[in-house]
Amino acid sequence: MGRTSAYDRDDVVRAARDVFWARGYAETGIGELEQATGLKRSSIYHAFGSKKGLFEAVVARYLDEVVRVRLEPLRESAPGPEALGEYIAGMRAAIADGSSRARSGCLLINAACGPLVDDEPEVRQLVNAYLDDVRGAVATGVAAARPDLTAASTAPLAEATASLVIAALALARTDADAATRGLDAVGPLVAGWRG
Repeated sequence: MGRTSAYDRDDVVRAARDVFWARGYAETGIGELEQATGLKRSSIYHAFGSKKGLFEAVVARYLDEVVRVRLEPLRESAPGPEALGEYIAGMRAAIADGSSRARSGCLLINAACGPLVDDEPEVRQLVNAYLDDVRGAVATGVAAARPDLTAASTAPLAEATASLVIAALALARTDADAATRGLDAVGPLVAGWRG
């Protein structure tokens, strides 16, 4: 009979998340993960298959607990015209709050901004899928905020808005003021867009 695991998987994923969030995927070494989680390399590999497998578990939890919760109001079948503004205001408040985890930036954008090795296409796919999800949710919010625009006019506005959101998530880590200024530009951009 095999040994039962003497660790809590949630605690391991949470500890690994903090390391990946601070250092990015490529810059995080297995030794750092051993130290943060309290597991030996063999236990990490047994439980998650690889460093990439542990990162995928971290990303799944991050998407469930952080990203999807924030994007949910934009993903409703018919979000109200205020949904985008509320999303932006919530993100702005989180970044402006010096004690918030948002000041560390976005886990996946941090991973994207760091070096990604060429033999990790799955990590790149995770990041790209996340960014597509953000773009789609923002596009839905833009369309709800500006029902007067045609789809052809909404598409570039949605892309510009999503770019401001993604830039804010990247900048939050190093320049929270620039991140919040970018988010502050969303309201006037959306309101003033003429297509």
